Amino acid sequence: MVTQSQSLRDRQVASLEKILNLNHASPEPSTTQHDPSAVNGLIPKATPILNSDGDPIWKVLVFDNLGRDVISSVLRVNDLRGWGVTIHLNLNSARHPIPDVPVLYLVEPTASNLTIINQDLAKNLYSEAYINFLSSIPRPLMEDFAAQIAETGTAESISQVYDQYLNFIVAEPDLFSLGLGKETYWSLNSANAKDEEIDALVDRTVSGLFSVVVTMGVIPIIRCPRGGAAEMIAAKLDRKLRDHILNSKDNLFSSQGQRSAHMQGTPTSRPVLVIADRNLDLIPMLSHSWTYQSLVHDVLKMHLNRITIETPLDEENPSKGRTKKAYDLTSKDFFWSRNAGVPFPQVAEDIDTELTKYKDDANEITQKAGASSLEDLQTDNPNTSAQHLKAAITLLPELRERKATLDMHMNIATALLKGIKDRQLDNFFQIEENITKQTKAQMFELLNDGSKGNEPLDKLRIFIIWFLSTEQEVSRADMERFEEALTKAGADTTAIAYVKKVREVTRMTMMTSAPSQPAPQSTGGELFRGFSSISNRLTDRFASGALGANFENLISGVKNFLPVNKDITITKIVESLMDPASASSSAISKTEDYLYFDPRSANARGTMPAPSQARNQQGSGIPGALGNLGPGTGASFGQRRQGFSEAIVFTVGGGSMDEYGNLQDWAKRTSNTSAGNVGAPRRRVVYGSTEIVNAEDFLLGELARLGREDR
Repeated sequence: MVTQSQSLRDRQVASLEKILNLNHASPEPSTTQHDPSAVNGLIPKATPILNSDGDPIWKVLVFDNLGRDVISSVLRVNDLRGWGVTIHLNLNSARHPIPDVPVLYLVEPTASNLTIINQDLAKNLYSEAYINFLSSIPRPLMEDFAAQIAETGTAESISQVYDQYLNFIVAEPDLFSLGLGKETYWSLNSANAKDEEIDALVDRTVSGLFSVVVTMGVIPIIRCPRGGAAEMIAAKLDRKLRDHILNSKDNLFSSQGQRSAHMQGTPTSRPVLVIADRNLDLIPMLSHSWTYQSLVHDVLKMHLNRITIETPLDEENPSKGRTKKAYDLTSKDFFWSRNAGVPFPQVAEDIDTELTKYKDDANEITQKAGASSLEDLQTDNPNTSAQHLKAAITLLPELRERKATLDMHMNIATALLKGIKDRQLDNFFQIEENITKQTKAQMFELLNDGSKGNEPLDKLRIFIIWFLSTEQEVSRADMERFEEALTKAGADTTAIAYVKKVREVTRMTMMTSAPSQPAPQSTGGELFRGFSSISNRLTDRFASGALGANFENLISGVKNFLPVNKDITITKIVESLMDPASASSSAISKTEDYLYFDPRSANARGTMPAPSQARNQQGSGIPGALGNLGPGTGASFGQRRQGFSEAIVFTVGGGSMDEYGNLQDWAKRTSNTSAGNVGAPRRRVVYGSTEIVNAEDFLLGELARLGREDR
């Protein structure tokens, strides 16, 4: 797919930096000068180009909403300044003329955006314009734009027009979303959704996936279940890739006519793109997780890698009130990069380890420099040798950055622990680990227990998870009792009406998984050291302040354990397609009928489903259900047993941090980098969706809306 050192985020950042550099790449490898995306091979890190006087070319960056989201998820203001961007503005905001500065546009190719750009040119807001479209502009729109430019006589103001194929948002190294909004699941499952809306959604999804594979420089094998949106998207993407390869002499997957290794390689050297409907398994969208990134996403509502938490105005005197503070969790954050997918107790322990390491490093530097603390380092101190002072000043910025990062994660951990304690998320997670063993009586008792957290939505989530997982028969009378208990607890039960209908489909596609290794036995002892360590550090940091004093009370009621290592449904599906020799028979049976598309093959081409046949259900009895679509392309036995070392997994209708984390854990566990897996292939899984949605938005925004339609 790509070299192991380059993630999807690496490649998107490289493409964005090239755009910020006015589409100039590093001059060394001439083969990368082929097209604006520089999609094949390693994208060299460009250096800012200079003007005739040897100074950086300063510029204005103008983006629409999607362009803003694409950039802000991977670059920060300092990064933009490093590439000569002095100011960045939204295309739809009021903008004043800066006539001597060039402008970079990064926008979707829509009629409204093109009209605004033409108006900017007519008003001479900037000097020359470098126009970059996030996806390929349709020919009719391009002709209309050219006509507008000719009418206003502003053609000389345009220096470049490029299709960049970047209409997707990268949140983690191998996690992306298409930014299609939090209503995609509703649109694909509602009988009230218009066919034109569904067609437009499918086309935007195909466009986004095309951009992902272009950026990665690969032509994948496409696998998907029969029927619903997954088949529609797979068939259209196959057609789009096939047409591009056949009709473009020098296409996006070649470099000056030279095919890349992945174009020349056998199917096994190419990745598999697995497209799955969200109704394959709803549980990951609702479950309570115990990993750091999932808790941050669920409790602190992370969006585009940014969270907002409340912190005291004065940490030593909390009575002065609280203020909101925003934090960015970026790839440059060493602690986040290392701990995002780690269970929370281990994160707590690592904070303690890093704080100890920081303190030791700071003490070593200050002692050598003859100072009592980092703040006391002075150049005029007679006890400070020049050599030690130089070393201390050199290390000071790195130490301060480490301290700021650790302080941020300390505040995040504090906010998470408060959320865990108030909502009793540890209890809910522990119950969900063995949800199939819960009886109706136990669930009824849980829903009626007023001491189980202060958020009714958590009870609704765990009930739906149990209802979708249990093999027990739930009668109408039972459901009335459960709904009454949930209503009494303060939960909105509107979504249950729809969940009842979708249950029959998910029971056919979901797979319960036994732990792949025994659950660690930990009772308070060693693992609890992580929580108590944070408490000790906070107590030291804030002395007798209320935060330090209250932290012991905060953690006292929080259970401490590691999650059971088990694979969820999507992971089982991916395993059966990537490594059928090791997959369970139940998983293989679920994917035996999956369709097979190879855009490079004249044979592996399915029948294009009729327009508007993309509704997401695969059975009857559900609003919008169409059953199976056209005949499609079945896989031969050899294709069904073909293995892959790399995969792109895409869910239609919403994605979950739990699924991303579970897939990454499986890839790491079964790769040759893991202990005991010598000789196994190195696996990599990229995960994406139409939108990454947290449980609250998915349940109250989409399931509840579908439930209201069913009442």
